[in-house]
Amino acid sequence: METLACNFHSFTFNLSNSQTLSFLKFPLHQVRYSITPATTLSLRMAHSHSSQNPVIEQQRVIIPNKHGEKLVGLLHETGSKEIVILCHGFRSTKADRTMVNLAVALEKEGISAFRFDFAGNGTRITVYAHTFENMISKYASIRLSSGLTFSYVSLRSPDYLHNFAAFHIITCDFPHFRESEGSFEFGNYSKEADDLHSVIQHFCEANRIVCAILGHSKGGDVVLLYASKYHDIHTVVNVSGRYDLKKGIEERFGKDFMDRIQDGFVDIKNKKGVEYRVTKESLMERLSLDMHEACLKIPRECRVLTVHGSADEIIPVGDALEFAKIIPNHKLHIVEGANHNYTSYQTELASVVLNYLKETLQQD
Repeated sequence: METLACNFHSFTFNLSNSQTLSFLKFPLHQVRYSITPATTLSLRMAHSHSSQNPVIEQQRVIIPNKHGEKLVGLLHETGSKEIVILCHGFRSTKADRTMVNLAVALEKEGISAFRFDFAGNGTRITVYAHTFENMISKYASIRLSSGLTFSYVSLRSPDYLHNFAAFHIITCDFPHFRESEGSFEFGNYSKEADDLHSVIQHFCEANRIVCAILGHSKGGDVVLLYASKYHDIHTVVNVSGRYDLKKGIEERFGKDFMDRIQDGFVDIKNKKGVEYRVTKESLMERLSLDMHEACLKIPRECRVLTVHGSADEIIPVGDALEFAKIIPNHKLHIVEGANHNYTSYQTELASVVLNYLKETLQQD
């Protein structure tokens, strides 16, 4: 579980399997931890350096989808009746930097947010801390004997984290563990839209108002597909979604990919071995999806904001222009200079999204 924090008193890694994890190989000046076999992953902050820096609590929420698979998410609870649902992209997780930053930005404005892992996803834990220098300054990558890897990077804080002069990020990747149940699939757009429906139903049954859904990259397509199918959400934010799902295949997998997958599947490999598998069925599901036709089914009363980086190296900015042509109640914002992950433009992205959502809340 991810927590934005100034200083930690304890954290716990609980894995669903019974494998024994060795202790971290660095001095524990600021952190105590325990590792136990259970069914959850959790991390908790006890205190901050100053009373002006509030403790940020996040609630781990488990929601079953219509297939009985448990979807795991983190609720940034502000006490607001309204809540925004955040959807990650392909091979990403709820701990993605964009998901976390948007959730924190919403939280700062008093708007609750929920970020979750689609079925078959969720292999990454990200820990944000204010003073980790004494603990891991000598370590750029810390590997546990179980195969977990901590990658360390230090970043300046975004403007909206004004109480933090700087913060540091630890990312823990679980090679064979996915927090949300189910099988990872290359396509799964329609299934992920159904996962989103299960999440929205959960909060509606809890007497919450889902005031908006937001998705990044593949998640952008998922929220648009949702709006075209269910017609119960009136504000949608598409961040860098792909208009033509037939494109991007050769760029990612090579020109001969369609020939190779005729055997039924293709294993995508990296230096460590098989990274993930693309089945012919999942590829055909993606290729059969027509985002143009789907967007034409989005009702006029549904407001859609599309945000896209002008320097997107994964999905060209022209895709955003195509969405703008066909979605009836649509606003387009191009972030000049931003790449696909908004690496140097997280603050601007958060500002654009917040301004739009606050406008729509006032209209409602």
